[in-house]
Amino acid sequence: MRELTVLGTCGAWPEAGRAASGFLLEVDGFRLVLDLGYATLPRLLERCAPSELDAVVITHEHPDHCADLSALCRALLFGGERAGRVPLYCPPGVLGRVQAMEPTEALRDVFDPYELPGSHEVGPLRLDGRVLPHHVPHAGVRLTTPGLTVAYSGDAGPDHALGELAAGADLLIAGATLQGPATDPYLLSAAQAGQWATRAGAERLLLTHFWPGDNRQRSVAEARAAYDGEILAAEEETVLGL
Repeated sequence: MRELTVLGTCGAWPEAGRAASGFLLEVDGFRLVLDLGYATLPRLLERCAPSELDAVVITHEHPDHCADLSALCRALLFGGERAGRVPLYCPPGVLGRVQAMEPTEALRDVFDPYELPGSHEVGPLRLDGRVLPHHVPHAGVRLTTPGLTVAYSGDAGPDHALGELAAGADLLIAGATLQGPATDPYLLSAAQAGQWATRAGAERLLLTHFWPGDNRQRSVAEARAAYDGEILAAEEETVLGL
């Protein structure tokens, strides 16, 4: 089984009934989490127990992408059942930012950290992380295994490295924070997400990281003007076959 479950889709803060950024990738029994922003953990726990997670990837230290790493730490510490630490792949700064919320429980007691950007063998997957422009150190990621490539922009701005990460991907998960003609070197617009999906030759495009209150169908329409492949607007608890 190869599936991607959407845990959260909002940028900055979660709208009512939603969560911030997060995804669960399942590949042939291996479970990897991509980002754990506000309110993502409860949705993750609907899919698997904390002890069943095999790896965690965090793109950067903004709390809408990492806040629930603290909650996962507590679930692993106090929930029992797990033997050994969970591999955690993240840029410098993530551990310190999350640890600041947790003055009594050490994250390193339950997580085994590896630095991004960089390349790592993660179970059946190869993880390649590249620096992408953002307000804090940020790693976009490319996850590959025979027959499958998933790329994730996180919350970064446009950069040639994004095209390299997404080259020929079966699925590009791209932030669509901005709408209209506005540009920002540290954030992607929906139109830019479509443009980079086209440049990279990605098979499918999943838009996420929507600004709370924005019309998501407008984002899809703006991406579609630049990309003629399949476009999906991420929705909490959606499960995509890969």
